Amino acid sequence: MPLGDPWTGVCRAAPDREWLPDANTLQQLCNFGYARQKCARVPADAPDAVRFTISHDRDGLVRIYWVMEKDHLPFAHGPLEYSRAEARFRIAHPDACVSQQARAYVGSYLHRKGESLQP
Repeated sequence: MPLGDPWTGVCRAAPDREWLPDANTLQQLCNFGYARQKCARVPADAPDAVRFTISHDRDGLVRIYWVMEKDHLPFAHGPLEYSRAEARFRIAHPDACVSQQARAYVGSYLHRKGESLQP
């Protein structure tokens, strides 16, 4: 699972056409990305997946690296830093959807470590 766990929510592939996917669609498409060939909601010119990885976890900071992909190739990328003490990203990703996905990823990571993501 790219976000660490399965997640639910509103589809934002096409921001002007919000939609609440059913469980099957979430399981088959939304939680994994690369749905362009299977879902008409994914714009042809937009990225079709976002991936995260932990690059550093010490001194109260969890650094992650994100990569947006289009057709299985890097489209955009960069670092984010989550502060445990502040319970937030020091600088949020400029795309609110990617920012929320990054928060979900860090939440899943912390959960696996027996910690929780503060509100």
